[in-house]
Amino acid sequence: MNDCVITGIRVVDLRFPTSLHNIGSDAVNKDPDYSAAYCILETDSAFEGHGLTFTLGRGTELCVTALEYLGRFVKGRKLSTITEDFAAFSRSLTDDSQFRWLGPEKGVIHLATGALINAVWDLYAKLEGKPLWKLLADMEPEQLVSAIEFRYIDDVLSRSDALNILRARKSGQAERLAQLQSEGYPAYTTSVGWFGFSDDKIRRLCKEALAEGWTHFKLKVGGIAADDLRRGHIVREEIGWTNKLMVDANQRWGVEEAISRTNALAELDPWWMEEPTNPDDILGHARIRREVSPIRIATGEHCQNRIMFKQLMQAGAIDVCQIDSCRVAGVNENLAIMLMAAKFGIPVCPHAGGVGLCEYVQHLAIFDFLSVSGLLENRVVEYVEHLHEHFLNPVQVRNGRYLVPEAPGYSIEIFPETLRNFAFPGGAIWAK
Repeated sequence: MNDCVITGIRVVDLRFPTSLHNIGSDAVNKDPDYSAAYCILETDSAFEGHGLTFTLGRGTELCVTALEYLGRFVKGRKLSTITEDFAAFSRSLTDDSQFRWLGPEKGVIHLATGALINAVWDLYAKLEGKPLWKLLADMEPEQLVSAIEFRYIDDVLSRSDALNILRARKSGQAERLAQLQSEGYPAYTTSVGWFGFSDDKIRRLCKEALAEGWTHFKLKVGGIAADDLRRGHIVREEIGWTNKLMVDANQRWGVEEAISRTNALAELDPWWMEEPTNPDDILGHARIRREVSPIRIATGEHCQNRIMFKQLMQAGAIDVCQIDSCRVAGVNENLAIMLMAAKFGIPVCPHAGGVGLCEYVQHLAIFDFLSVSGLLENRVVEYVEHLHEHFLNPVQVRNGRYLVPEAPGYSIEIFPETLRNFAFPGGAIWAK
């Protein structure tokens, strides 16, 4: 492996005023400004590692402070001392004997941990001259397993389990990659159905998305019941009944209301109901799933760590596992979650509704297909069309499918001009 020393870390409070046009709005987050705590790992080489954790505006400064604190764990270290025992490095970030009290493995601290770990993986992939998905897919199973923290999950996923899954998927990997390079990875669009959009705008966006080749659409719900149903029928009128429609309540309801409201939307034939209740309510999700069947239950974008994913799977509480690239502790913890999902036979459909998340999760989804699940059935990656112009290597989508990224790294590097202009509060955009 090529090596370098991490000489410093820079952190930026990066915010985009998306609330001006209701982009990203849902029943709970009605005025989001897509934002990120963004970090840059400086090195003694020609390469930098870039990472971010997604936020919605106010409070980003808390993630920035946490990220600056965690930076002390990488400054002055050779990259190889991290990657040779990645699980130990991850544990060093989550097990600080005093800082851990503010977590553990959840909240602002875990978000910052995700940004830092992802930045290390970005640097690692750049030094190896590979896109992240390929770096992971080329690794031997033993090397991948050495990056995973099995503590708290080894009662359902042992090292042997993980090795067996990864070894089995080595067979046919080249054929699966050729399939992706030819066809792309299936995706769905959320950009047609934000909560704050008018009926006319939803109708127009559905028409445009259909013309672009989309076949899977998501609508934000959780407002007045009659309004949700009316908006859902508008989408159905435009996309028809052969295309897929998903609905997303963004944690708006308690358990009993989630059951009644989900069943009331059954006439729309939703492919899944997403985040029907509080993301921490494992048993609540299990009850909802039982009582709204055959509508599938999807959740995960606010699931705080691998332990909660484990319990959702153990309890039979979800049909769709929605990993997030930086809600948990970056690539390492997502490896564990994808492997658990494979063992339980639950499809992984990554969340990507935020700045940089599409760029991130395409790599995880591709790796899942190549090396973990080996399946595309019932699997789609979320896509939103906003803010990709700020990235050096933006995600590419054609006919409703993600194209396989080829540039080295984790696709998350943002143009320096954007970092200057959208830095909060002093950047040119915010100074206005």
